[in-house]
Amino acid sequence: MSKGEQTRQAIIEKAAPLFNQRGFAGCSMADIMEATGLEKGGLYRHFSSKEELAAEVFRYAMQTAFDARLGDLPEGDAITKLRLMVERFVAIPSPLPGGCPLLNTAIDTDDGNPILLTLVKDALAKWKSRIRRIVQQGIDDGQITRSADPQSVANLIISTLEGALMITRLEGNRRALHDAQSSLESLLTMLAAKPAARLRKQNRRRPSHVK
Repeated sequence: MSKGEQTRQAIIEKAAPLFNQRGFAGCSMADIMEATGLEKGGLYRHFSSKEELAAEVFRYAMQTAFDARLGDLPEGDAITKLRLMVERFVAIPSPLPGGCPLLNTAIDTDDGNPILLTLVKDALAKWKSRIRRIVQQGIDDGQITRSADPQSVANLIISTLEGALMITRLEGNRRALHDAQSSLESLLTMLAAKPAARLRKQNRRRPSHVK
């Protein structure tokens, strides 16, 4: 990484907490100058505008939060993966001051800033897609009941967790997050295919010459 790339990355990392806590409108270039120790000209050598910097900060913030809370899941069945995803979200706080960058930026951009709004939608779509793939694989493997709809499961898990996170921040305690985890645990228990159904699925996949 060149010196210029290192400086650019350092700016992103130092600006990330500011944007995440104050929002796009509430974070000024003067705030960023103070945090980075750079003059305005130094910032604009690496970013053409505040909008470009905010976009890069969001990408960095989302990747950081995603890696910490929803990163690589160990090998295992689909229900185990979904359960672990929920547990990590509840147990591991956002690594960035200010909380979840997805929730913060979604609220911050609901009345403008089309670039950030597009990035938020893309980040949400990525999370949904990951859950849908896990659910569909679970259905295909006979681990999740065939009546489950992957899109509905993804919407329910994400909306429950993000809604509980918002309540937790407003009330200053983690009761809503724990309630959300309990409710989602009940959902995952209902989604799990019955043992007999799993056995039938396995038998259908077994080669005909195997006894």
